[in-house]
Amino acid sequence: MPSVAIRPATPDDAPAVAELFWQVRTESAPRIPMIVHPRESVLAFVEHVLIADGEVWVADDDGRVVGFLALAEPDELGHLYIASDHTGRGLGARFVEVARERFPDGVQLWAFQSNTGALRFYERHGFVPVEWTEGDNEEGAPDVRLVWRPRG
Repeated sequence: MPSVAIRPATPDDAPAVAELFWQVRTESAPRIPMIVHPRESVLAFVEHVLIADGEVWVADDDGRVVGFLALAEPDELGHLYIASDHTGRGLGARFVEVARERFPDGVQLWAFQSNTGALRFYERHGFVPVEWTEGDNEEGAPDVRLVWRPRG
């Protein structure tokens, strides 16, 4: 079985990234709140915000996008999603390494407090919770900001 490649996303990846984003968020409800925007707006968000204004990496399994990482300057990990049939294979850890390489002085992210699996994952990878809110996001759901800083 060939390994899954991690590579920079291209504009051609936008439909697959948008579909994966919608699929994972839908499958993960209610642990992760549903996207508050209509499904048809997700592709435009991926094309015109994530890819055009940020930096997106995809996990490519023989031509199928099975995960994505969205980064934004100066140090934000905005999104990390893996297809349910590819979880537990180390793709999340590989994406975290990409984020650390891109932002060697430190990375921050927000995660929903209800997404306990993601919180455990990030803490295992050296992220530390530093701020909690009761829903200061468009979903209105309690979240937590986690930060990773290099040792030394």
